[in-house]
Amino acid sequence: MTLEDLVGTNMTDNRRDRATEALEALVEAARRQDCLTVGVYESAKLLNVDPDSVVLCVLATDEEDKDIALQIHFMLLQAFCCDNDINIVRIAGMHRLAQLLGEPAAADDNGNEPHDLHCILVTWISESFDYACE
Repeated sequence: MTLEDLVGTNMTDNRRDRATEALEALVEAARRQDCLTVGVYESAKLLNVDPDSVVLCVLATDEEDKDIALQIHFMLLQAFCCDNDINIVRIAGMHRLAQLLGEPAAADDNGNEPHDLHCILVTWISESFDYACE
């Protein structure tokens, strides 16, 4: 028996949609205030220097991501975040994340690779952020 069997898929879908909306709003607010660190290596550098400023770690993968090095980075980042009481959210689908950040999801016509969106850190946001979850 699954959670969907107990509470119904509609209720679970509604909660997932609200959580997605809240995460999108948070990332958008943090982007506007320049409170995002994007990329696995850049995130590791910030965590090494100032872990107390980080409030959320977003780890994103796509279905086709089978890179063992990336998985090792994720495990190390998660362990560090757990040790430093930093909240972690794992998501699938970097395409929507790229849209939120205004980043290209694939290489452009000039062959420029998109930014590494596998790890995003959110640091303290100065203005109040209020997203009501009903």
